[in-house]
Amino acid sequence: MTKIFENSANILIYTISLPILGILLLLLTPNTTTGGYLQHQIAFFTSLLAWIASIFLWIQFDKLTASFQFVHKLGWIPFINIDLYVGLDGISLFFVLLTTLLIPICILISRNTVKVYVKEYMICFLFLELLLLLVFSVLDLILFYIFFESILIPMFIIIGVWGSRERKIGAAYQFFIYTLFGSVFFLIAILVIYFETGTTDINLLLTTHFPFNRQILLWLAFWASFAVKIPVVPVHTWLPEAHVEAPTAGSVILAGVLLKLGGYGLLRFSIPMFPEASIYFTPLVYVISVVAVLYVSLTTLRQVDLKKIIAYSSVAHMAFVTLGIFTYNLQAIEGSILLMLSHGVVSSALFMCVGVLYDRHKTRVIKYYSGMIQVMPLFMTLFLIFSLANLSLPTTAGFIGEFLVLAGLFQINKTVCLLAAIGMVLGAAYSIWLWNRIACGNLKIYFIKLFADINTREIYIFLPLVFLTFFLGIYPEVILDTIHVSVKNLIATAIHFHV
Repeated sequence: MTKIFENSANILIYTISLPILGILLLLLTPNTTTGGYLQHQIAFFTSLLAWIASIFLWIQFDKLTASFQFVHKLGWIPFINIDLYVGLDGISLFFVLLTTLLIPICILISRNTVKVYVKEYMICFLFLELLLLLVFSVLDLILFYIFFESILIPMFIIIGVWGSRERKIGAAYQFFIYTLFGSVFFLIAILVIYFETGTTDINLLLTTHFPFNRQILLWLAFWASFAVKIPVVPVHTWLPEAHVEAPTAGSVILAGVLLKLGGYGLLRFSIPMFPEASIYFTPLVYVISVVAVLYVSLTTLRQVDLKKIIAYSSVAHMAFVTLGIFTYNLQAIEGSILLMLSHGVVSSALFMCVGVLYDRHKTRVIKYYSGMIQVMPLFMTLFLIFSLANLSLPTTAGFIGEFLVLAGLFQINKTVCLLAAIGMVLGAAYSIWLWNRIACGNLKIYFIKLFADINTREIYIFLPLVFLTFFLGIYPEVILDTIHVSVKNLIATAIHFHV
């Protein structure tokens, strides 16, 4: 087995390098303000190769060990003991797979919607993929911070340049300022850790015990950054604005992967490195998460913009994730990871559905849509599948995740579990009501007169997400088996080693 991993250790490097190759090839292509067929093909095929390489990571992954695999270390700044150090465990593996899956989908759905500065647009997405792969695989804290914050740059440009409305510049700045402000405290905390321990190597930091008072301050600094990325109430207001103004592909990658950075940060750093502080702040996290589930779900019912409905529902789903993470048992943490992955699939598909309607009718306001089942039956069937998945219907991806979170939470705090379960009822309300308002009733031909169902290209784009929605709901063991040992090790590191 060791020999296999020695031979396959470079697969992760190849996966990370492919977006770089795509960027270099794009830079060599001629500049064009319109069209961009060549640039689109280069970006798509290099991102597709990255996805294929990530599949080999999964095939070669040894699920029986909690150690980081495919490890590669390259000296970067040796005199301050910082190395470019990458590797994967069961927790990070599937976030890499999710990233490499969604990037080629984003590029495909942009083929007919992005007509200007195509070369720059594709470079932004490949650069975003590179940074996301590094965030999920890097094993050095300072480099994690650098890549974690660098993601702001391509996402800011994507929203500000290729956004759909006049408020896109304001939304881009709001996204940038919110996330950067929280990360200032994160950077200060990293410097404190470095000067106290002399290292930013994650493997070494996971075996370092910090005094309780120091843990409190460091946990708050990390939380300030991760909470904005999740996002939690009340620092969630940037998300609906960013979604509404972003192009469809921007919304897909924002909901599908970027919202998972905060949850991943909590699992990778806050829980194992500051376990006493995490337990100390658990009641606060429960209150914030329950308020988010109930308040945001009620807010979702009031929205009239299709993207805002899905954006607010994402905040509610991520609140379930934080509840599971801070439950400190195997069921709930595994459920949180599964819920993040399923949300990445389902919310991405829902934003793509909104994009289909917007591309045809140039509006996202619900009141202009009615009776669409009569003229777009294939599309509305797909929309129904993902709407049911969004309310966590059994046999769909989100059900197992939410069930495991609630099962774990019930063992710890029955009141919080009950309140969170009420949020599931509200989630069913806004999901079904959204579909009903669009699908049923009379056609409003005074507003919309030209109708076209989804085409073959769009069907092929949706099919992988439909497959994953049901596959993860029917056979979640394929993920749970792989993450099980890593999650057990996370809990053992946090609870048994430090406390």
